Amino acid sequence: MTLLRRGEYHAFDADGAPYVYLVPSAGVFRLDDTSAAVLDALGEQDLEPSELVRGLSDRFPVADLRATVEDLLNVRALRLVDRPVEAPVASPPRKRIPLTTLVMNVTSKCNLACTYCYEYGEDKIVEASRKPRFMNEETARQSVDFMFAESGESPMVHLTFFGGETLLNFKVLKSALAYAKERAVTLGKTVDTSLTTNATLLREEIIDWIVENDVGVTVSMDGGREQQDKFRIFSNGMGSYDVVLPNIRMLLERHRRRPVGARVTLTKQNLDVESIYRHLRDELGFWEVGFAPVTTSWQRDYAIQEDGFEAMLGQFQRLADEFLQYALAGKHHGFSNVRDTLEEIHKGMSKAYPCGAGLGLMGVATDGDVALCHRFAGSDSHKIGSVTGGVDRGKQEDFLMKHHIANKTDCSTCWARPLCAGGCYHEAHTRYGASERPNLHYCEWIRRWTDTCLQVYGTLAERRPEYLAQFDG
Repeated sequence: MTLLRRGEYHAFDADGAPYVYLVPSAGVFRLDDTSAAVLDALGEQDLEPSELVRGLSDRFPVADLRATVEDLLNVRALRLVDRPVEAPVASPPRKRIPLTTLVMNVTSKCNLACTYCYEYGEDKIVEASRKPRFMNEETARQSVDFMFAESGESPMVHLTFFGGETLLNFKVLKSALAYAKERAVTLGKTVDTSLTTNATLLREEIIDWIVENDVGVTVSMDGGREQQDKFRIFSNGMGSYDVVLPNIRMLLERHRRRPVGARVTLTKQNLDVESIYRHLRDELGFWEVGFAPVTTSWQRDYAIQEDGFEAMLGQFQRLADEFLQYALAGKHHGFSNVRDTLEEIHKGMSKAYPCGAGLGLMGVATDGDVALCHRFAGSDSHKIGSVTGGVDRGKQEDFLMKHHIANKTDCSTCWARPLCAGGCYHEAHTRYGASERPNLHYCEWIRRWTDTCLQVYGTLAERRPEYLAQFDG
């Protein structure tokens, strides 16, 4: 006897219409009246198809019901009880994954002394004295060669300069990018370049170089003067807002070829998301603003606690609604957190891993050691190779096996896992002492935020589908 059972999905409403987010396929499916009735009638029980159809035949034509059941089976909103459940994500890759992004940590030194810094603060995992504080030009060139060698057949590679404070090693930035462009021409590839900076060292010469070389810029900044000067301070305790403000205004005025974004670190003491957004986007003029909770052990004074996550979510949701209204009106809104999630939903991302670390993205430390990502650069226990010796495939495969979502049993029943996959490795290491652990402290936050973004997505799909076309391809 063949029985029908509900598949794995998350139901939500968008613009007054019922939708389901299909976990196995990461698809979004709008329910018509017949589909909604079939799923509602099935509920938590198992039924024979004929019994299900018979129970709804007084409301819908039998032919329509049968066709609907077939459609729901095809999209896996329904499944046959006697059929094995398909794995939601692929097994760990056995073939080499081309490197698409290399994050080059050109210095481990910084001119600020941010209290919450994951690199220098209480939760640091790298002892800076064991590595050179600055990458030299030879190591930078070797890093570029490594990047191209690992990129395989990819026509474009992304080179990101990072620190410490990246601009403390401006000399190496200039030489590394010049060499990367030269090699790209020889290899018939394109290199896209970006950097992250605290903006304290921006000056005309550097901005001229940024503009001339079309370098993308992300500024690490926490808001207005009071917010910025709470943690983003110099070693003498002086705040950095008044130093960075004129530099940022000069950058935004002169660098118009690429959008400049701001990245905000949220702490327990700095959770006024909406006012931070207003200041950075509306008053200073950043193209987009993205927010991330501080990565730290739970017992730190600045760690966000449960009530803080709740307050943060409410403000995220209000900004998401504002984002939706802007998008419906055909206007740009700079809240990158919702835009990034919309893109992942639209592309049907079903992640085996939360990010590209150790796959298409790697970080290089100042001495040329290759790590999972820039946050682990310089950590011997997270090293997977070097720019001169290449990637240790054994270490890479071991990492991929251990960190695959199939090995995160806490995630196995979570409907949001295609977009989350357990969360940031570095945060898991800091919070739980092991990078393979899922970040259980904000699971409910992730589910509720994902539901919010699904509602935005469904409304746009219904009322302004042309907006979503930007995510095609």
